[in-house]
Amino acid sequence: MSAPDYAIEAEGLEKVYAASGKMPEKRALKSIDLKVPRGQIFGLLGPNGAGKSTFINILAGLVTKTGGKAKIWGMDIDQHPRASRAAIGVVNQEITMDPFFTPEEALELQAGFYGVPKGERRTDEILEAVGLLDKRDAYVRQLSGGMKRRLMVAKALVHNPPVLILDEPTAGVDVELRRSLWQYVRRLHDAGTTIILTTHYLEEAEELCDQIAIVNHGEIIACEPTSQLLKRLDQRILRVTPREPLNAIPESLSHLDAKLLNSGDLEIAYRNSETGIGRLLEQVREAGVGVADLSTDQPNLEDVFVAMTSEPA
Repeated sequence: MSAPDYAIEAEGLEKVYAASGKMPEKRALKSIDLKVPRGQIFGLLGPNGAGKSTFINILAGLVTKTGGKAKIWGMDIDQHPRASRAAIGVVNQEITMDPFFTPEEALELQAGFYGVPKGERRTDEILEAVGLLDKRDAYVRQLSGGMKRRLMVAKALVHNPPVLILDEPTAGVDVELRRSLWQYVRRLHDAGTTIILTTHYLEEAEELCDQIAIVNHGEIIACEPTSQLLKRLDQRILRVTPREPLNAIPESLSHLDAKLLNSGDLEIAYRNSETGIGRLLEQVREAGVGVADLSTDQPNLEDVFVAMTSEPA
């Protein structure tokens, strides 16, 4: 079977949690349509409660969908439940493992669950890759939080899945461990693994992801290449350092969205599609302001994320 064009496909995917006690019915996913191209690092972002984990848990077989279709590596999760779920490895937010197992035992057991023959298991290779080979015989309860997180990644890789889903993998992990984890993720990606990432560290998503989908209130509100998504916010900030600090905004610039900083610098907010920076500088000079230095700020992914998820559902 040739590799499919899409690692994950969802069409009209829905999940409704029935009312229970005082809890009303909750529609966690609202007709999700999503395609994750094979070979990408794909970001799935959204605020808490947006539906990200529900979507992942449906793919992992932990939550039963209410409607719609989903495919993993070209295989429908209803028609081919075992084969489709064998095509993914999932690293959940919660650290779940027996504290009295060693990392070696945990990986061997996981490989057995997936039917990996003993001669084809890569326990030592995977433990070395995630920096835990020297802890292979320690009990899980003796490992630090960061080591347990890396062991969760290792468990998800025992059956060599073509798709790896990382649900907040660096939560509670220090900077050094986060960096080493991403180095390993990049190596997996370079080897052909499709990575789906959810994270609250938006700078990680901005740096790592080829494409990003933003989920809010159970709906996909954006799904674009990262560079294109960053263009969603047209607003820019021009900061002008005058040769002589200003005491007031010149009258001829009062029609602009400008403010005077304590330093005497001038900040002007503008929309790139409406006003070019050249025209703005021309107006500044016409106002008699000599320019000693200038800089511009462009929106980052956090700006886009906040702007889009702050809109009403």
